[in-house]
Amino acid sequence: MGSDMIVLDGGMGKHLERSGAPFRQPEWSALALLEDPDTVYQAHVDFIEAGADVIIVNSYAVVPFHLGDERFAARGHELATLAGRLARQAVDDVAGSTGETVRVAGSLPPLFGSYEPDKFRPREAPALYDALVQAQAPFVDLWMGETVSSIREAEAIMAAVDRRDDSAKLWMSFTVPDDPPGELVTLRSGESIAAAVDAVRGRVSAILFNCSPPEAIGVGLRQVHAALADNPEGVLVGAYANAFVEKEPGYAANEVVLDRRAELTPEHYRDMCAGWAAHGATILGGCCQMFPEHISALTDLRS
Repeated sequence: MGSDMIVLDGGMGKHLERSGAPFRQPEWSALALLEDPDTVYQAHVDFIEAGADVIIVNSYAVVPFHLGDERFAARGHELATLAGRLARQAVDDVAGSTGETVRVAGSLPPLFGSYEPDKFRPREAPALYDALVQAQAPFVDLWMGETVSSIREAEAIMAAVDRRDDSAKLWMSFTVPDDPPGELVTLRSGESIAAAVDAVRGRVSAILFNCSPPEAIGVGLRQVHAALADNPEGVLVGAYANAFVEKEPGYAANEVVLDRRAELTPEHYRDMCAGWAAHGATILGGCCQMFPEHISALTDLRS
């Protein structure tokens, strides 16, 4: 813990819903871009004012899975561009006025469904990721592969950023199953954490976990540290957990909106993250159901 801690923002979709923004399935956080973009700008402002060092563009749901193939083809570039512009505007307006440095991360999310590695379509992925990269590139300082469920998803994201051929860093954030962890966790594809680290090291500057329960993430972080060994590349490690209640058997993304775990208060989550930081995690934030007050609490870990 200390001044080298990087604090991410929290869960955009659920913060938009709580704030009264347009929100429903299947569009999720993209609905606010379609119907009331000002609420997206304000959500970014809320997280910046809470102390986030990095905010993530609200393009997570600007994908065929949430918009549908036809609407993505017609409006995907427009909406991803708008999402990038809103994030940059929030940083320029708020952080710029205070002299603080806040970075914008472009979101490269699951294209065909969160937690659904078997539904990944490798032939279609390159053009879709290229569209998201092209739209967001003018506004971002780095890229974030989010909720990555398999190595081939990570490879598609790395290839898309490579095709852009710019100097922006790439952070890769994996997701792991929700089942109560034992001594080991895997990616949702069943692939090992060690194999995932081997697949991305040398190409990414940070390896994270997100959109998974904090208990499972804690186990995964220990495995990342072990896989990196002495970490000669200086890869950063971090996480941004969700606060969803345990999913029912047969749950599928985009079918229901899950409730949050009441016990994951800002203070409780901060204390969990402090344990991760004590073992070397330097990037910490929140995913679904983690709000500005959770991010504000994480800023305590900088001291």
